[in-house]
Amino acid sequence: MTLSITGDAILAVQAEVLNISKHGFWLMIHDREYYLAFDDFPWFRNATIAEILAVELPQPDHLYWSALDVDLHLDSLEHPEHYPLIYTS
Repeated sequence: MTLSITGDAILAVQAEVLNISKHGFWLMIHDREYYLAFDDFPWFRNATIAEILAVELPQPDHLYWSALDVDLHLDSLEHPEHYPLIYTS
């Protein structure tokens, strides 16, 4: 027996929080693991576990935490040194 109709892929690309510690959290995106240290990403330091877990991936290279109003591009996770958190006037 052969099928003549093929369906769409049912697995969507997702972002998943793997673990949270007092220093940061691990995030899995596109089969790649990222560590977000609270020193490098201070927006998450005082967030609740539920707020951190509620990560969305609206685009393949864009992360969003709606409860925290935090948007991150994947490049900022791969190269945080390119995005310093320094205010200059």
